[in-house]
Formats: sequence, structure tokens, C-alpha cells
Amino acid sequence: MDTPPSPGLSGVAGSAAAARDIAIEAARAAGALLGRAAEAGGPARIDHKGSVDLVTELDVAAEAAIAEVLARHTPDIPILAEEGGGAVEASTRWIVDPLDGTTNFVHGIPHFAVSIALQEDGELVAGVVLDVMRRECWAAARGGGATCNGRPVRVSGCRALQQAVVATGFPYDRQQRAWEYLRFVEAVMRRVQGLRRCGAAALDLAWVAGGRLDGFWEPGLSPWDIAAGLLLVTEAGGTVSGVDGSPIGVSAPWLLATNGHLHPAMVETLAPLLRSPLVAPQEKQA
Repeated sequence: MDTPPSPGLSGVAGSAAAARDIAIEAARAAGALLGRAAEAGGPARIDHKGSVDLVTELDVAAEAAIAEVLARHTPDIPILAEEGGGAVEASTRWIVDPLDGTTNFVHGIPHFAVSIALQEDGELVAGVVLDVMRRECWAAARGGGATCNGRPVRVSGCRALQQAVVATGFPYDRQQRAWEYLRFVEAVMRRVQGLRRCGAAALDLAWVAGGRLDGFWEPGLSPWDIAAGLLLVTEAGGTVSGVDGSPIGVSAPWLLATNGHLHPAMVETLAPLLRSPLVAPQEKQA
């Protein structure tokens, strides 16, 4: 007997837990496709959206797999997705990155994820980040906490930057602004125990939620990069903001996420660089 389609979500997506479970189903559909492809040697075709921004036929196929599940359960809720666009101004929308960490995926680095979130009236209701190769499903429902494979997770208890491991990412316009961004890297590197650059922002945020990382910052991210991860961090007890400490949504020029304890120190480290004069190295030597 066929299972009837879900009647969909209404109000606060019907319930945050129901939205989370739909997102898990959709993420696993895409993850199965990506996992098989990775084990078979990766994508057959690679295109360039920019000089360093890649897209493969598997990004598109994974997005289609997600869209099929979401449309079956929530036919009236539009989707904002990295490859397909759409739903930019919708008050209630799914926000989807079918393959976060495409460059890792293309090069055979087993660190990439599927990211799906539901947003209603500007508030994140549910979020899922599926670590495809580790088979870890990070999930959160508003007011219901965060989990990894169904087990509750919390941010770390680290209270000193010199004992912290934090991560960052490099923006796509780094060929023009590398020197500018490296100021932030240097400032943090001087104060922390360890600095990582893993190449998948959704997983960086999931790892902050789970206490593997104590913090993460990056500029130039898109809603599909961070929507699910933002909810994971806050539901796990962490703090998210701009690097100057200002409130943010899913569209933010800069993102800072920490375990909360380290937030003031990270803001103290990063915020002055936003206000300082931007002088290129060759200009300093003149």
C-alpha cells in the first residue's frame, strides 16, 4: 500500500520536529546519491561558476533529490537552493545546499555535506546538516535542542582562546582581497591553540554545535551555506553574530559562531579589523 503524501506544514511549519524530520529524509536522499558517487570516483563533469567556485552534475542531481522529497511533503513551501535559486523573498521557505564542500568532493576529500533548513518569517524552524562520508546527521528543531544521529549535543565548555580550536573559510573573492582577509587570520592565529580551514561551512557550524570546534568565522557566505548550521549552534547553546557582535540573519556579510564563552574575546579580536584602514601590503612599503 502506498504511503499517502504528507498534508504539508502550516503555521510554524506545523511543528518544528516535523519539519526537522522531513529535512532529514530529504538530506538522506541526496546523501545516498553523493555517497555512491564519491565511492565510484566522484563527478564525471565539473563546471566553473567562477574562478574558484565549482559545480558538478551531482550538485544538480542532489538538489533534485531534495526537491522531490520536500515537494512531496510540503508542496506549498518554496525552495531557495544554491543551484536552482528561487524563493528569495518568500516568508516561509526551505533553504538548501545540496553539496556544501564541492571542492573537497571534486578532489576526493571526504569532507562535504548536505544542508537543509526551514525558515518562517525570518526565524529558523528546523535545520539538518548531513555529513555524507561520516554518516553523521546533525539536526535541530527550534526549541528542541540539537542532535547528532539522534543523540543530544552541546557546545564545548572552553573559556580561553589560548585553549581553543577555531575554524574559518576563505571567500571566493580572495584573489582580490587575500591580503585583507589574512589580517583576520593572523589576528586569530596569534591568540588560539589551533586554527583550521576544512572547506565546508555547514560542517564547521555543526562541529561548533557538537563541541569539536570552539568557534568559526567567515565572510561572504550565502543563506544556504549557514541557515541549518546557525540553528544547530544556537540550539546547542552557542552564540552567533556578526564579527562585530551585531545580530545577523541568514544573509550576513560576516558570520561568527562560538560556544558562547569565547564570543566576547573573538569579537574583541575581529571587530577592530573591520574598522581599521584597509592598506594593501605594497602601499605599506611605499
